[in-house]
Amino acid sequence: MEKLSTKEILEQNLERDTPGAMDSAKIWLHNVRSMHNVGAAFRSADAFGIDSILLSGFSPTPPRPEISKTAIGAEKHMEWTYIKDLASKVGALKNEGYKLLALEQTTESILLPDYQLPNDQKICLVFGNEVTGVDEELLSHIDDFIEIPQYGHKHSLNVSVTVGVALYAFLEKYW
Repeated sequence: MEKLSTKEILEQNLERDTPGAMDSAKIWLHNVRSMHNVGAAFRSADAFGIDSILLSGFSPTPPRPEISKTAIGAEKHMEWTYIKDLASKVGALKNEGYKLLALEQTTESILLPDYQLPNDQKICLVFGNEVTGVDEELLSHIDDFIEIPQYGHKHSLNVSVTVGVALYAFLEKYW
C-alpha cells in the first residue's frame, strides 16, 4: 500500500463522473458570517461536484484570504454568484426547475436519512446563519425542510459541517 500523490488523486477525481444530479445541484449560503465557513463550503462543494454556490446577505465573497485559507483554492474552480435580490433569484431557480431544500429544524422537517429525492427536479440546498439558521425572508420560499438527526445535548452543527454532511448524504442518495 502506498499513498497517492496529489497529482494521482487529481487525475482519479477528474476521471470520475458525478453521480445522479449532483452536478446540477447548487448550494445557497445566506448570512453565513464566517469566512472560514464559506471557504469550507467552497471546498466541500468542489469535492462533491456541485454546480455552483450562491451567496447572499452578509455572506462574504471571494477573493478574501480568510476564504482561500479554508477553501485551499476551491473558490477558483467553483462557479459562484452573489445574490442581491432574493425573491428574483428564488423565482429564477424555480423557473429553472429547482426545488429549494433548507437544512433547518422546523415543525415540518424531514430527517435527512428519510428524505426522498424529488423526481426530475434539480435541487438547491439552502444553509443559513451559524446562530439563527435560515432567515425568515427565505423560509416561505423553501419547498422542503431537512434536518440532520442528532442524539447529543447540542442541537446544532457548525454550518460548514452541515454542508459536508448534507452533500455526502445527497451523494449517497444519487449513487
